Amino acid sequence: MDYSTPANLSRSLILLACLTAPTAVIAQTPSPLQEWQYSSGLILANMFESDLPEVRVVSGVGSAIQPIYDGSRAYRVLDGPVINIQFKDIAFISTGDGIGYDVVHKCGLQLGVSIGYDLGRKERDDYANLIGMGDKPVSAVPKLFGAWVVSQEFPLVIRSDIRHLLRAGGGSIADLGAYFPLPGSSAHLAMFFGPSITVADKRYLQDMYGVTNQESASSGHLAYSIEQSGIEATGLGFSATWTLSRHYLVNVDAAINHLGHLPADSPLVERASGHVVVLSFDYTW
Repeated sequence: MDYSTPANLSRSLILLACLTAPTAVIAQTPSPLQEWQYSSGLILANMFESDLPEVRVVSGVGSAIQPIYDGSRAYRVLDGPVINIQFKDIAFISTGDGIGYDVVHKCGLQLGVSIGYDLGRKERDDYANLIGMGDKPVSAVPKLFGAWVVSQEFPLVIRSDIRHLLRAGGGSIADLGAYFPLPGSSAHLAMFFGPSITVADKRYLQDMYGVTNQESASSGHLAYSIEQSGIEATGLGFSATWTLSRHYLVNVDAAINHLGHLPADSPLVERASGHVVVLSFDYTW
C-alpha cells in the first residue's frame, strides 16, 4: 500500500469501515482480542472519505478459538452471529462492541460512549480449576472511548477506553492501544496490526483472579488477595478483511495476550499467555 497516496489508502480503509465486525462470541471484558480490533479502520475511513453511505450493514456467522477464561490452559470453540450496523460516523450497533454514540466525530478525532456486555464466567466452564469459585454473572458494561489519528501522512491510530462492569464486585478496566494499516493492504485486502495494554482496578483483579478464604476452603486453591490496581494484560493484535465479491467477505482476527504479574500469580492461572483466533464469513447489505 502506498501511504503517501490518500486515494489508495482510502479504498482499503473504506472496506474496513463498511465490513469489519468481530463475532459476538468473543464479546467479553476484557476481550481476548485487543479492544481496538472491534473498530479498526473506522476512524481512518471517516478521515479519508467524506461521502460514506448513511447506513452500513454487515451480517454473518463466526467462530472463535480462545481460552476458556483468562489464564486457563484449556481452550474452546465458540460460534455466534455477526451483526454490525454503522450509522454514518455517529452511532453503531454491533455484536462485538455493543450500542454506541460518537459524541465527537471530527476528522481524525473520535470520542464516544457505548454500552456492551460481559458474558461472565461459570464453574462448569472448567470444573477442574473453577469448582468452588462460584459463577461470575453476565453484566452490562458501559464504556467511554476515544481515538486519534496522528496524520493522513502517518495514519497511526491511538485508541483508549475505560469500562465498568455493573455486576456486584465487577470493577473497572482501561485499555490503551495503537494500530497501523500494514503494507500490502489493497482495495481487496485490508490489514492492521498493533499493541495494547489493559489495566484494572483492584476490585476487578480481586473479583477475577483473587481467592477468598471461603473460596479457598471450597475449591482447594490457596487464598490469594489482590490489594492494588495494576496491569491486567499486554498484547498484540492482527486484523484482516478480504473481499471475495461486492457483497461477500472474510474477516480474520488474531491476538496474543500476556497477563500482568498480579493476575499471573493467582492460583487460578494455569498459563500466563493466551491467544485467540476469530474467523467470520459475512455479507454486506
